[in-house]
Amino acid sequence: MSELLIPLDKYLAAGLHIGTQQKTGDMERYIYRVRSDGLYVLDVRKTNDRIIAASKFLAKYDVDDILVVSTRQYGQAPVKKFGEVTGAMTIPGRFIPGTLTNPNYGKFIEPKVIVVTDPRSDSQAIIEAKQIGIPVVALCDTENLLGNVDLVAPVNNKGRKAIALVYWLLATQLLREKGIIKEDEDLDIPATEFELKI
Repeated sequence: MSELLIPLDKYLAAGLHIGTQQKTGDMERYIYRVRSDGLYVLDVRKTNDRIIAASKFLAKYDVDDILVVSTRQYGQAPVKKFGEVTGAMTIPGRFIPGTLTNPNYGKFIEPKVIVVTDPRSDSQAIIEAKQIGIPVVALCDTENLLGNVDLVAPVNNKGRKAIALVYWLLATQLLREKGIIKEDEDLDIPATEFELKI
């Protein structure tokens, strides 16, 4: 197990570990326990290690070849901010069918890897990524299926603070891996800047 990227209490405060009342066999190995109210709880250490793994994987690509997608409302601000901070392409909001597969579409793009905020709500992006043969990194909650996901980051992908923190951590680690910021340096903006303002 790697050292935690941030103190445990910060992970817990953002609710990164809080899953749903459903679980899939795919996600079972990332689940730490089930609470008395029936919510499944993710293992924060495994989440931490998978965020590190996802960052190392993404760092193999040029940032402008990375596409980050979020149809979910709470994921849109973090995805936009991730793009601003790292230089990755982003699609916050509706993913138009054909974006990755139809060269005649005005906003057609050719990423080399995609990151999705939720495999269920971002399923169109995953389908197209598979059609063109590029890897998919996904933020996955306890009830997600991993059929077309190449790299899983097990996290609460519904919570506003949780999604913001994950994208902040991914951006920080990606820039560290790329040597843009030092190993012990954080982004110059706090994780709260990634949150959707309500």
